[in-house]
Amino acid sequence: MLEKHSSAGGKVQACQCRRRVVTFFSSPKALFLVLWTLVFASVFWWRTSYVDEVGFSLQLPRVRTGPMFRPVAFNLTDFGAVGDGETLNTDAFESAVAEIAKLGERGGGQLDVPAGLWLTAPFNLTSHMTLFLAEGAVILGVEDERYWPLLPPLPSYGYGREHKGPRYGSLIHGQNLKDVVITGHNGTINGQGQTWWTKYQKKLLNHTRGPLLQLMWSRDVVISNITLRDSPFWTLHPYDCKNVTISNLTILAPVSGAPNTDGIDPDSCEDVVIENCYICTGDDGIAIKSGWDQYGIAYKRPSINILIRNVTVRSVVSAGVSIGSEMSGGVSNVTVENLHVWESKRGLRIKTAAGRGGYVRNIFYRNVTLNHVSIGIVIKIDYNEHADEFFDPKAIPTLESIHFNGIHGQNVDIPVRLNGSKEIPVRDVSFRDMSIGLNYKKKKKNIFRCSFVQGRIIGTIFPAPCANLDIYDGWGRLVKRSVLPKKRNIGYSFL
Repeated sequence: MLEKHSSAGGKVQACQCRRRVVTFFSSPKALFLVLWTLVFASVFWWRTSYVDEVGFSLQLPRVRTGPMFRPVAFNLTDFGAVGDGETLNTDAFESAVAEIAKLGERGGGQLDVPAGLWLTAPFNLTSHMTLFLAEGAVILGVEDERYWPLLPPLPSYGYGREHKGPRYGSLIHGQNLKDVVITGHNGTINGQGQTWWTKYQKKLLNHTRGPLLQLMWSRDVVISNITLRDSPFWTLHPYDCKNVTISNLTILAPVSGAPNTDGIDPDSCEDVVIENCYICTGDDGIAIKSGWDQYGIAYKRPSINILIRNVTVRSVVSAGVSIGSEMSGGVSNVTVENLHVWESKRGLRIKTAAGRGGYVRNIFYRNVTLNHVSIGIVIKIDYNEHADEFFDPKAIPTLESIHFNGIHGQNVDIPVRLNGSKEIPVRDVSFRDMSIGLNYKKKKKNIFRCSFVQGRIIGTIFPAPCANLDIYDGWGRLVKRSVLPKKRNIGYSFL
């Protein structure tokens, strides 16, 4: 009887247990809890790599210094590099690039540079390559110029920019490349230019200084999310390149004592975007070029289709954005928009001279802010620095179709200086929506000055324009015809 009683009691308990289970699983909250537990367990099982005699060990995925942009990635340390700031790692960089060069048909390769100070002599990149600088990674250029190779002079310049004959190469260099990416988590390329600047000023160098980063005759280039600083010479120099995107760069050099450290110099380039950058250097923030005098004329490679937007520049000794003076191959179809220039000698500048030849046309400036700038807008046609004595003084540049819209600022000493000449007039210039607050601490006279300039004012601008320009109302109706001056006398020598 006792056994039967126990058996009956067990059946009752089993039935009650089944009811509880059914009731439990009929609850939405309970189902969610079960599913969540299963998902967690599956993830835990997936992350578990092996079980040994002690128990289990959880092996995490390998951490990379950057996201994968290529099918194969290498770490610089795989090639014996040491990031102590003292060991010379040129061989490691060159070996890594050589391995990536073998992978072109597979989509190329990526070289990850981890955090550390990676001293190196100049090295070349290859096609289908991504150079990725992790946060805290600094590529340091060796200071001894004996490690820097000598290259032939640029064909559109005739000879080295500072000395006849060969020129020093760049710290990071490439020629005839395709599909090159230089990016990172704001890692740094540092040219350690102080030694170069001192030797240049003391005339101790026998060759033209090299840029920090130079790509020549290349296409499909992306340079983004890194810091470039203390270049020996021009900082970033794309030369005769096509389809170049430069984005989210910080470019730095001392504002004085760092000669010719332009930020970005697109030179005889086509289809270029420069955007979202901060530039503070010892020369022009951005300078668009296309060759020098007769050599640039013969090379026949213009800079064309260039967009500059969302850029902040500080240039105490030069200009925020310049065109020229080396523009002998021509410059056209340039748009500069959403530009902020502060604490600079000049805001926007176009510079050329007789002997340059070439042209500057179809230039559009929109939404430009000038704060604490000595001279807001400058066109200068007597920048008489020539490649050699064989330039042709009859090679006259053409300046036309240059348009300013939405130019605003405060604490500007001199807002506008447009200096044409009888031989080199400036044609088809327009101003619309301009209001520049002046620095009234200095006596002002003829604050908007023009010479041999033809163009128009659309709507109302401040300060009042020069008499050379036609006045139109906001609906495009002529209000007042210009009065052309008979004399060329702008009266300045510091533009």
